[in-house]
Amino acid sequence: MTQPYMFEKPLGLRDLLPQAQRAIAKLENIFRQELQRWGYDFLQTPALEYAETVGRASAIEDSQLFKFLDVEGHPVVLRPDMTTPIARIAASSLRRDPLPLRLAYTTALYRSQKKGGGHPSEFEQTGAELIGDATPYADVEVISLMIALLKKTGLGSIRLAVGHVGFVNALFYDIVKDKNTVKQLRNLLYNKNDVRFHEYVASLGLPNHAVWKLNAFIDSRRLNNDETLDYLQSMTAGSAIPVHSYYQNIVELMDLLKIDHLDGKIDLDITLVPHLNYYTGFVFQGFGGDLGFPVASGGRYDDLLAQFERPCPATGFGIRLDRLMSAMHKAELQTEPRKQAVIYDRENAGRALHFANQEREKGYAVVLQHADGIEDPDAFAGQFDMIRKFLNTDRTETEGWTNR
Repeated sequence: MTQPYMFEKPLGLRDLLPQAQRAIAKLENIFRQELQRWGYDFLQTPALEYAETVGRASAIEDSQLFKFLDVEGHPVVLRPDMTTPIARIAASSLRRDPLPLRLAYTTALYRSQKKGGGHPSEFEQTGAELIGDATPYADVEVISLMIALLKKTGLGSIRLAVGHVGFVNALFYDIVKDKNTVKQLRNLLYNKNDVRFHEYVASLGLPNHAVWKLNAFIDSRRLNNDETLDYLQSMTAGSAIPVHSYYQNIVELMDLLKIDHLDGKIDLDITLVPHLNYYTGFVFQGFGGDLGFPVASGGRYDDLLAQFERPCPATGFGIRLDRLMSAMHKAELQTEPRKQAVIYDRENAGRALHFANQEREKGYAVVLQHADGIEDPDAFAGQFDMIRKFLNTDRTETEGWTNR
């Protein structure tokens, strides 16, 4: 008989112990309050979605989807992201609601991982979606909101990398005139494989001026914001109309971010390409603390809702709570509650219960514990800031709080 897995967990899953759960609850509360202040309404979607709708539209790789058959034999998936389920809701239950919609969520997402990958298969994410506004002011709003949320947590050294997928696609196609080549170049950008990018460009047999443009593009990652804007202006000379249009969008966004006094936290990185392929315009990643990878990401996805038969523009972001906790210092996440204990015996149960309820009504966290149920009195008492005992005199009754 096979030994049961008594203490192990499925690949990529983990337990959240009380201290970590308190830290997550604290972050969720901060985010909920701030998102509501910005006028975003919270919703929740089911953990299971149909594979043929949300599963296909999510742009998450098929190998990362948890797939099942429901009782009726329909293929379903565990929710891999929230942008796609919200797009489904905006096109169905909220179809008659006036645009723009401002929606928010905090929920668990599920993505299957390979053994040894080191990534969680389940993680909490808080996010917001602004649906129905095509203006650059909507892009500025979600960027500003994401920064505001990260600030509220106390995270230090917040920076945002901002790019534009539409510009990348248009510029590459204008140079190479082949969609498959554009896709390969984008993949190399996503993997940040500069060496392979240069090698691939050299293998394409392009004219010298095209080779120079592509190599200069990837090298622009090392420029500051002003240098990047100057570089983009020079690159758009003689380019197709879509390239010029996207360039103007980038200039306008940077100007608007200056008005909002956020330009100091922005790194304009036109080489930034996300792994999700439904993004169509601005994309961004949020960094902070000492972490080398993003704690948050988002962007514009103007074509996604058309898959649910309600074409309209949209933009949004998600904040990974597990990554955010890794980026923050332990002091910033210190959420140990100030708990009190009331210890009692049978004769004083009524008095102790009444007292504990009074303290709870005042907002205090109170543990009510019968003395006979305590195995190690000193270890038990060490968990609390204050102790109140309701015991007979032969058990050393103590009136008033005892500070620990």
